[in-house]
Amino acid sequence: MYNAHPIWRTAAMREALARHDAGAIVRLARRAADITLADLGKQVGYTAASLSRMERGRQPMRDVLLLQRLAACLDIPPHLLGLAPPHQRAAPEGPGAGKVAAQALFGAEGDDPVRRRELLAGLAGATTSAVLSSPAAAHAAAQPSLSGLEDLLLHRRHDRALNADPNPSSITAAVHASRQDFSACRYDALARALPGRIALAQVLGADGHPEQAATAVAELYTTATRLCIKLGEDGLAAVTADRALTAALGGADALTVAEAHRMVSSAWRRQGHYGRATDVAVTAAQQLRTDRNTDATERLSVQGNLYATAAYTAAKQGDRHTAHTLIAEAQATAGQLGHDALLRGNVFGPSQVLLHRVSISYLLGDAGQAIEHARHIDAAALPTTERQARYWIDVARAFDQWSKPDRCYRALLAAEQAAPQEARRDSVRTMAAGLMRHDRTLPGVRAFARRVGALA
Repeated sequence: MYNAHPIWRTAAMREALARHDAGAIVRLARRAADITLADLGKQVGYTAASLSRMERGRQPMRDVLLLQRLAACLDIPPHLLGLAPPHQRAAPEGPGAGKVAAQALFGAEGDDPVRRRELLAGLAGATTSAVLSSPAAAHAAAQPSLSGLEDLLLHRRHDRALNADPNPSSITAAVHASRQDFSACRYDALARALPGRIALAQVLGADGHPEQAATAVAELYTTATRLCIKLGEDGLAAVTADRALTAALGGADALTVAEAHRMVSSAWRRQGHYGRATDVAVTAAQQLRTDRNTDATERLSVQGNLYATAAYTAAKQGDRHTAHTLIAEAQATAGQLGHDALLRGNVFGPSQVLLHRVSISYLLGDAGQAIEHARHIDAAALPTTERQARYWIDVARAFDQWSKPDRCYRALLAAEQAAPQEARRDSVRTMAAGLMRHDRTLPGVRAFARRVGALA
């Protein structure tokens, strides 16, 4: 279409080109080609809403893979969208600084081997660049230190608590900051900050705010439990979960108590006590069902997460019937909620149920079913970085189980790109070590394994 179509000679297009406004260029070229946002979205792997925001300049258009596909679909010369000419690119479908497209991962089975290697090389190179561009990347494989949390659990004094003046607003901010750190997978920063925040919340209780202190301490210990689980510190997770529940029972609201029970359930699961873990979560969900003193949206969100956690635990035990029954309860709860909600640092809704179905199918040995569920999830639309990274890791596990190393590797690269610290988890290290058997056909896998700590 370029040069042949009148659109390129209009004042609007000339202005968009002069401003280097990729969104406006795409919008004008799309309209000239009489293509709807929905149809274009299907071709490039994005939602119509996302493309609309990009065209209007409300969302950056930085994903190199997206720009390449837009250029191809709309016959736009690549250099007009800021892309290098084809002979200068490392790979024809590299993701640049953006996401790894699910469309490439879930494509046809008959991919050409040479093209697949070129794609993987591009993914690995672009991801390495994105990950190693930050100053902290040199320590990418280092495990965040939990020594401060260990000291706090041993009732040692925490000096930071003595140098601050706790008040209700500062403690609320501390709880919110901890949730944000976890959701963004800033595990090292969270590990450093949590001990001081917990100690300050405990001081607040001694200063005459027992109920708020009980809630804050319980929520901070709940976040600590989630962090310990991420880092594979199961012993510490059991202790922090117990502290969360103890604090919650000391005066917190029903939702905080229920969430603390979910952490206790997770801790029992990590210890291999699956039946007890399932019972704790289901009992908490049933007790919450009868509570009418809490906000309905928050109650449904916490209740649904309890059922989803119990379903995951049952699948971990290999109990297919119970797992499917409980995830159906979670889905029914999500149906009552009607949408995904991020409340009190936790996410629940229809997409989260689907995300759990991916995990459950994998745990039950149904890799194909796990991938089928994953196809229906828009990773970019998941509300937190932690959820996005978890999605890619679960997809990688399913492809690993399905003996598809190249797609497992692509998913792991996507997880690393979404959240480098999430890619340090033990499950990722295990998969990375296994992928080393395919070193010659998976470009960059050795460097990836080193970054996540699978190689010394």
